[in-house]
Amino acid sequence: MVLNEGNQSSVTMFILLGFSGYPCLQAPLFLVFLTIYTVTLVGNLGIIVVIRTSPKLHTPMYFFLSHLSFLDICSSSVFTPKLLGILVVEDRVISFKGCMAQFFFGCAFVIMEMSMLAVMAYDRCVAVCNPLLYTAAMSPKLCSLLVTGTYTWGGMCSWTITCSLLELSFCGSNVIYHFGCEYSAIISASCSDTHFSQLMCFLISTLNEVCSLLIILTSYAFIVVTIIKMPSAAGLRKAFSTCASHLTAITIFHGTVLFLYCVPNSKSSWVLVKVATVFFTVMSPMLNPLIYSLRNKDVKETVRSLITMKLLSPSI
Repeated sequence: MVLNEGNQSSVTMFILLGFSGYPCLQAPLFLVFLTIYTVTLVGNLGIIVVIRTSPKLHTPMYFFLSHLSFLDICSSSVFTPKLLGILVVEDRVISFKGCMAQFFFGCAFVIMEMSMLAVMAYDRCVAVCNPLLYTAAMSPKLCSLLVTGTYTWGGMCSWTITCSLLELSFCGSNVIYHFGCEYSAIISASCSDTHFSQLMCFLISTLNEVCSLLIILTSYAFIVVTIIKMPSAAGLRKAFSTCASHLTAITIFHGTVLFLYCVPNSKSSWVLVKVATVFFTVMSPMLNPLIYSLRNKDVKETVRSLITMKLLSPSI
């Protein structure tokens, strides 16, 4: 990463304060976050393995779910290892390049997950509204194109915002009042005019949030209309059960995003920003596999059958 000539940054590294204001909580927080990160990795990897190994789950819905689990692993791994590091060691330094790389990947995975949830809402809409045409409408080629587009769009948006940050100067304090290189924390450390970068971030964030919610709300509006018209109670329950897990994941994800938008950008609100970011980057990736495994009948049955087969298989 080479700084432009117009960038007069003299800062080569940042100091992450993290939760240093609460020294007595460092050890307990480390254990809590380590446990959450372990559950996140095991849970999401478990879902990916279950989906890949069970032919019954080789459907568009679970294809998208496996990619959501992959994004949860990546999203959690961007911030959590560094967070665990600064909780147990005195060295809280992160290089300028490392900070920008952390922001780029963190931002990219958030946008990718936002788009993936919208794609999954469309998938549920097709499954409920046109069950007979579902396999033909959601062909493997279309599913692959949707996933590829999601990854590409997330990378492009994140690269644009990151480039706007690279144009800023960082010549004052190199202290970041956060446990990671989150956007508002980086902006606060800059000593130059940040209006252009903030405008780019606002436009891209608003575009992604509005488009994602619009696709989700439209899809579920069609789903609700279709469910109301269903004559049988069994069909209604099945349609609702296929959407309940996805709705729960959407509520948690977008609820946290909108909360972060509402928090004012000031040093007095850093505690709220940290707590919201912890929930967003550490807790949410852990909750998704629990939501989909505990509320999904197919996943539970597949896990049960795999465990039974493993226990009953003769030892060699």
